[in-house]
Order: sequence, then structure tokens, then C-alpha cells
Amino acid sequence: MIKNINFLFVTFFGLGTIRYAPGTIASLITTILFFSFFHIIELNKFFILIIILITIVFSIFSVAFYIKDSQNKDPKEVVIDEFIGQSLPIYMYEISHNNLNNYFDTILIYLYIFLLFRFFDILKPFPINYIDKKMKNSFGIIFDDIIAGLYVIFTIILFMTLKINFLT
Repeated sequence: MIKNINFLFVTFFGLGTIRYAPGTIASLITTILFFSFFHIIELNKFFILIIILITIVFSIFSVAFYIKDSQNKDPKEVVIDEFIGQSLPIYMYEISHNNLNNYFDTILIYLYIFLLFRFFDILKPFPINYIDKKMKNSFGIIFDDIIAGLYVIFTIILFMTLKINFLT
């Protein structure tokens, strides 16, 4: 029973078992889920932060439990790390903009965040590639996606800074 629940958690309710591009699909579902949290259900931002933090902490232990007896220390079906990495830039965008944009602008920014996250998660620029190769444990699996999410945040800040200073 515990193994089944853990499997559902680390595979983001089975999304990781999808045959093609499970990480991309998990990231897309996360994007849609967070749009719903912020703009349809209108959950409290602090509550959403608590969800993200609990997921990060619980993921470290759940992924460790999942890969404990496995030869593959970074199985492709584990996509809870994509949920975490994708959620961070969306959360940061939302708390910094306080729902000031209209739906179209917000959807466009969410699309940029999704594409940038997938770009950094697949390309794995330094130090993501280093962590991916050297840290073959649950912390490494999760931390490389957190860094990819931070790269997205920095990229959007850079873009917005350039836009404000040079294009307006």
C-alpha cells in the first residue's frame, strides 16, 4: 500500500508512466494546475507556497524510497521534480505581479515559463548538468529541476528589465 501511494506521488499520479515525454507532460499539467490555483480557484498564495514546500520536502524522502532498490538512480517515470521545478517560476511570477495582468497576458507568460523550464531542464546548463551527473540520489533528482526553475526566474527578470529599460 505504501509503495503504491509513493509510486503515485513520485510519478505525479501516474503521469510519469506516459510513454512519450512524461516530463514535458508533467510540466504542462503543472502549468495548467497552477493557472487554475491562481486564476480560477483563487487559492491563497501562502497556501500554495505551503503546498510547494511540503511537496519539496516530501519528494526528497519519497524519491529516495522509490529509487532505494533500483539500479536506475534517475528513472524517467519520476516526474514530481518537474512539478517542483515548474511551480517555482510560476509562483514567483504570481507573487510579484499580484494578478495585475489580464488572462491573455498571464497565459502568455505561463507559456513562456513552461517553454523556458523545458528548455533548461532538457539542455541542462551548468550547474544543472553537474548535479545531474554527480548527485545520483533523490536530492540530485529534485535539485537540478529547482535550479532549472531558478534559471527561468532569472531569465524572465532579465527580459523584463531589458524591456522596461530599452523598449518602453
